Amino acid sequence: MGLFDNAVPGGNITKPLMIALGALLVGKMLSGRSAEQTSAEETGEPAQPQTPAPTGTTASGDGGLLGGLGGLLDKLKTAGQGNVADSWVGTGQNQPINANDLGKAIGPQVIREIAQRTGLDEQELLKQLSTALPGIVDKLTPNGQVPQQHQVASAFNN
Repeated sequence: MGLFDNAVPGGNITKPLMIALGALLVGKMLSGRSAEQTSAEETGEPAQPQTPAPTGTTASGDGGLLGGLGGLLDKLKTAGQGNVADSWVGTGQNQPINANDLGKAIGPQVIREIAQRTGLDEQELLKQLSTALPGIVDKLTPNGQVPQQHQVASAFNN
């Protein structure tokens, strides 16, 4: 069983949702070449070009579009969702977040970028992220501490 098996209600993390979470939390999942591109290059077929990350985001090396888990939590706090975000990190009950509030915190440009990468409609993406993020963040912060970026990346690679 993986780290995230019980993180999402119903226990089902779809591939588009994992891509979205990776885009937010682990930049190398976003900026690296996809397996399809790598295999296409090996067979000599043309690869689809990567869409660059939108300008104006705080993407860093391997920190996702918002600068990793810490960046996501900072965005939530700045948007007035600090108590909700703190509940996910803390050891108590996780508070839910409204999809619209999550969208406002993350920002329309980042949501648009992730929606394009996942193939999900923006509203469906926000709905899935608002359901999944409380449990995912909770699993990534088992002792109430935000892990270092390489630890988050390691959790996604397992």
